[in-house]
Amino acid sequence: MAGQLSVEHISKNFNGLQALDDVNLTLNQGEILGLIGPNGSGKTTLINIISGLLPATSGKLFVGDKEITNYPAYKIAHHRISRTFQTIRLFRELTVKENVEAAAVGIGFSRKTAREKAMNTLKEMNLEGYAELLAGTLPYGLERRLEIARALAMDPIFVLLDEPGAGLNEEESSDLLIVLDGIRHKYNLGMMVVEHDMRLIMGLCDRLHVLQSGKTIGEGTPSQIREDPRVIEAYLGESETEG
Repeated sequence: MAGQLSVEHISKNFNGLQALDDVNLTLNQGEILGLIGPNGSGKTTLINIISGLLPATSGKLFVGDKEITNYPAYKIAHHRISRTFQTIRLFRELTVKENVEAAAVGIGFSRKTAREKAMNTLKEMNLEGYAELLAGTLPYGLERRLEIARALAMDPIFVLLDEPGAGLNEEESSDLLIVLDGIRHKYNLGMMVVEHDMRLIMGLCDRLHVLQSGKTIGEGTPSQIREDPRVIEAYLGESETEG
């Protein structure tokens, strides 16, 4: 399937520490897959491997039938996979628009096309009114949106979002859910979302994939995962207890 990102038997070992152990999953174009689990379960490690920041110890990655295992990050981006980070990485002394333009130029678009993409993407993320402000002056919730806008400006088919709701209040989180769902449908994107905000995850995602200690312990729809005894014991019960 051309519009599918496939993770096949991916493992990652850090000097004897098994961070990922034989993980298999698929992300289809047009769907949102939630990647959840306790802290230290391997979620960000998996995103780092898919996006080319870390090599896998074993296993394979495919976009459609094209193998991209252990490609460097710039080659992964050219295969139309983009990402955001837990820690926001903006050019704080550039304007909001220039931040998005830089992402588009970095993937190979001309300056003219990059400017057009920047304004279109800022509009999608409801940021067009902030285009000429320095990125470093934005409130935190808008910085999160700008990080996503930069990823979208790279013309991806698949977007990996590492805790996009981190630090957002309930209203900001609800607004983000609506925006992401709309973009997914408009551009037929496949989104993989790592997130601890269960309200956001359960409302946004078509399917969930659950990791614990680097291993898959559950897969299914949000309603199926809510009722999975292994997931409740490992993660959901803990989250509900903590509020």
